[in-house]
Amino acid sequence: MNSPLRDAVDGATICAISTAPGAGGIAVVRISGNDALALGSKVFSKPLDAIADRAVAFGHFRDAEGTVLDEGLALILRGPGSYTGEDTVEFNIHGSQFIQREVMRALIEAGCRQAGPGEFTQRAFLNGRLDLTQAEAVADLIAAEHAGAHRLALDQLRGGFAREINALREALIGFAGLLELELDFAEEDVEFADRERFDALLADLLSRVGRLADSFATGNAMKEGIPVAIVGAPNRGKSTLLNVLLGDDRAIVSDIPGTTRDTVEDACTLDGLRFRFIDTAGLRDTDDVVEAEGIRRALAKASSASTVLLLLDASTDAH
Repeated sequence: MNSPLRDAVDGATICAISTAPGAGGIAVVRISGNDALALGSKVFSKPLDAIADRAVAFGHFRDAEGTVLDEGLALILRGPGSYTGEDTVEFNIHGSQFIQREVMRALIEAGCRQAGPGEFTQRAFLNGRLDLTQAEAVADLIAAEHAGAHRLALDQLRGGFAREINALREALIGFAGLLELELDFAEEDVEFADRERFDALLADLLSRVGRLADSFATGNAMKEGIPVAIVGAPNRGKSTLLNVLLGDDRAIVSDIPGTTRDTVEDACTLDGLRFRFIDTAGLRDTDDVVEAEGIRRALAKASSASTVLLLLDASTDAH
């Protein structure tokens, strides 16, 4: 029986513009599929199947009527060694939006299908070129806005997370096998492992699972920004500190206690790490309903933040 994911690949040869939208110096049009070389040859002035794997050829791009659209390069990446695991062609053309549209039109008229969002990576996954964690890492790498998120995504793309999962799987299989042996020979005077060894193996498994769970929380914080709640009594400089960290007048600063009634959040990158700073209402006893709600929200943010930054006035606050 075919899986839904396998059914999603219809056998078509797909094409898409792989560079960022808009005009530029160079644009890349990618073709992938069993007929990539044959269909690409209908647009390129040289037969692509005559070009060596991972070689580049210079030529002209033409439509079905023979009209020359542009000149540029064709790179050949034969499967299964390509990104998708299929025969792949990359056309390097001039980045005019008109040229991009015309080359795409010529390829579709030649028999290619416009690729759907993420379809090249989907094919890489289905063809065994990437596992699921690596496929997810591609999206994270593209979305990375700072060094920390980039480092995490790149490690996952290189298989770091998958290696940890596979190591855990092997350890679980070994533990389960040992348990089965003990159960099979429970009535005989045969001992494959004593209680101390079982306890040590189980502790190791729990430790591995715990590290993986912690890594998820850490990775999510790195991608979204490490939440830091700035708390303290009124007029302790919380809003001023937020503005200094952000380099912008994000929060209203005033000498009047209780100016901040609601949380103010914004993110910035410091030393390659993304932080999401949360300015909160000053903590104090109050009969003001609105201010009390702001304090309640401040405490809620502080309880859920990874880090709480407590500001004190050294001259008045108790130690």
